[in-house]
Amino acid sequence: MASEGDEDKSGGPSDAAAVAAAEAAGPQAGESVRVDSWIWAVRLIKTRSAGAAACKGGHVRVNGERVKPAHSVRVGDEVRLRHEGRERIVVVKRLIRKRVGAPVAVQCYVDNSPPPPPREAVAPAGIRDRGAGRPTKRDRRDLERLRALEKGSRPGAR
Repeated sequence: MASEGDEDKSGGPSDAAAVAAAEAAGPQAGESVRVDSWIWAVRLIKTRSAGAAACKGGHVRVNGERVKPAHSVRVGDEVRLRHEGRERIVVVKRLIRKRVGAPVAVQCYVDNSPPPPPREAVAPAGIRDRGAGRPTKRDRRDLERLRALEKGSRPGAR
């Protein structure tokens, strides 16, 4: 029976176990990893098909260039991903093919992303009360003017 002093202080798997799991999930010698598969494996995107769709839509860039889903990723590449209203900028540290747990996935890249905006800044503008009915023409124009001010463009410009 192990005593409490023998356990890892972080409460999760030890670093050696995490490294072993990442290496087991990695490609064999000489193989490459697709960018859609890698962004899914390191948990930047929930599904691989969503990763492929992001690549096809131009939301994924590797070293500044838009890439197709089958593009090979190498260690040291900078991957930029626009997803859910924010841009993630990561540098590849380790190639993995299979999806792994979050603590292991974090060890496979260096996150250089800007911090997410505060929750108050993301609040939607122009929410109408339930049951208020369809907005009038004046209400709609006021909402459009408000949204144009938020985006930084001048009101009334088309």
